[in-house]
Amino acid sequence: MKMMRMKLLAVMSACLCCAFSLTAQTQNDGNRQKEQKPRWTLADDGRAIVWQPEDDIPHYDHLEMTGEKVSEVLRWGVDADGAFRFERSLVFPTLRKIPNDTHGSLVWRTSADVVPAISIEDMTIAGEKVTQVRFDGILTVKSLWNVGWTYSGVDRKAGNEPEIEMTRVFFPSADKLLVCEKYTLKNIGGRTFVLNIPDCRCIYTTDPERGADGRIYTIKGETAGDGNYTLAPGAEVSFDMFFSACVAGEETVTPDYGTEYAARCSFIDEMSSSLILESPDSVLDAEFYFSKIRACESIIKTKNGYMHAPGGEVFYAALWTNDQGEYVSPLFPFTGYRKGNESAKNCYRLFSEFMNEGYSPIPSSIIAEGTDIWAGAGDRGDAAMLACGAARFAMASGEEQTAEELWPLIEWCLEYCRRQKTADGVVASDTDELEGRFPSGDANLSTSCLYYDALLSAAYLADDMGFSRSVSGKYKAEAELMETAIADYFGAEVSGYETYRYYDGNDILRSWICLPLVTGLDFHREGTAAALLGPELMTSDGVLTAQGDHTFWDRATLYTLRGLFCAGYADEAYGFMHDFSARRLLGEHVPYMVEAWPEGAQRHLSAESGLYCRIVTEGIFGIRPTGLHSFTMTPSLPSSWDRADLRHIKAFGSDFDISVVRQPNGRLEVTVSVNGGKTHRHIVSAGRPLRITLK
Repeated sequence: MKMMRMKLLAVMSACLCCAFSLTAQTQNDGNRQKEQKPRWTLADDGRAIVWQPEDDIPHYDHLEMTGEKVSEVLRWGVDADGAFRFERSLVFPTLRKIPNDTHGSLVWRTSADVVPAISIEDMTIAGEKVTQVRFDGILTVKSLWNVGWTYSGVDRKAGNEPEIEMTRVFFPSADKLLVCEKYTLKNIGGRTFVLNIPDCRCIYTTDPERGADGRIYTIKGETAGDGNYTLAPGAEVSFDMFFSACVAGEETVTPDYGTEYAARCSFIDEMSSSLILESPDSVLDAEFYFSKIRACESIIKTKNGYMHAPGGEVFYAALWTNDQGEYVSPLFPFTGYRKGNESAKNCYRLFSEFMNEGYSPIPSSIIAEGTDIWAGAGDRGDAAMLACGAARFAMASGEEQTAEELWPLIEWCLEYCRRQKTADGVVASDTDELEGRFPSGDANLSTSCLYYDALLSAAYLADDMGFSRSVSGKYKAEAELMETAIADYFGAEVSGYETYRYYDGNDILRSWICLPLVTGLDFHREGTAAALLGPELMTSDGVLTAQGDHTFWDRATLYTLRGLFCAGYADEAYGFMHDFSARRLLGEHVPYMVEAWPEGAQRHLSAESGLYCRIVTEGIFGIRPTGLHSFTMTPSLPSSWDRADLRHIKAFGSDFDISVVRQPNGRLEVTVSVNGGKTHRHIVSAGRPLRITLK
């Protein structure tokens, strides 16, 4: 056994040093990616995607999965010869490095692989052919292997017929500094043989000069279930592989695969039992489901509470005014996910600590488990982002206490924005959420639109909280001023479209012209929709950041789709949304929304998946919070749909279902059913808002 362990350590060391690198492969042709036949298929239950390699190899991709204490970016692929290849980037956000900044999480990247050290009758398994890759929140890979062995004194090399079926399973622990893998080997041949699984350990100790506060970290890879096994035909054996981390000198966790697997499955089951989309389009239903998984899984338990993490091997144990404050937190009440709601409250609480009497800018990001800040891009319109998200979250939470706690932040952010107004009546900011990657002038459309939306939400919330009419009246009046200022200052003809310029001096189309549609501003509605859908911006991979460029950020595409549905362009939005969803779910890089391209190599940042879900809740179903237990809804169904249902919505202090059914006359029958409560039924014309009060 000692010799076997030395052999395995040599194999693992070789893997650690190799230059193997797997990335998502895309075929780019200028600004547009070539259309391809979907690589993956959707499982019958809509909760898994499956790929069965044939002549479509080699293929490589990367996928992120996250728990409270660890995130795993798995770079995996199938080579031209059919063999599975992979490497792991293991991120431990609460084990901090120097410099302890935005990027200060401990990251360990390894391609250590125990499989080459498995022996059968003193020979190795070889000739792997992957038969299936399946993802349902857990990655499962099945493959067939040949065996080379000695039988009756005659050496026999690996034969043509596979004799081993192997199943690999990968996922992160739900709440530990741990990632888990299971390997199952089944004898599918006609012979009985002895299989040896080695006892292996791979221990790595970090540089003592790189740990925050002088800490040294230990990362350990180890197997469980080693030994010699006699496998008759049809029999199988399993062993586990774990990677864990800790502060040197402390005990690492004692892993139990069954417990960890059950916890991951429990989380996945929870995602399937709330906020369920049922539409005529199984691709949209499935992408919505997967987007919930990614948006909700990526929440880190730090020493300053739960923090939603964008991810991507970079952004953890930190908060941003856009990703968390604006994008994903307003979704969490709809899911009912406890950790999500707690992370949202914690986000707004931590940013509240930076309110000040002098109205200096609030930081863009709180980093390093809440112990430091980042404000390197100046004022990005951060106060408008926070006010917009916090007001919507407060109402959707359905909790008076939460609304009371968040009101001072909302009020402060709105006053900050008011003080930033220019002589033209729009809100000035140094940059926008792209932080200077593209020009945004001294005052951009995004900041002013978010401020406008936040004013409307604050007016609704003030009335619901019982404040005097003067409070909501003040915000309504300011919203009217902003509506006029946005139209007068930003309204312009750009590239032949009656739409918006993004800033003074901007003469090309920009993706964020979608925001007036999202926030209900009707000025230049037709021209803006045409510009967003036109060839200058729209590509098969989404809306370009700027006309004439090749960069896309999924967040802009997701806002665009929401805006088109909100503005009544359901058919136009749906046509692209279906193709875009199929590309993300069943194409070359699956199954989640991405950050950007070429920046970040299409990382699976999690807040973007939250924005995908909001296309459905706020776009297709048109839900706009108006109080702790009330909302307006303006359904926007594609003409090809006869109905759509959203079940087990957990927002506004209730658990309720919405059903929208198209009548023969084209009107919509809307049924809102509170589980255990009353049912609301209404017949409305398309595009007409409906007010719903649940309690």
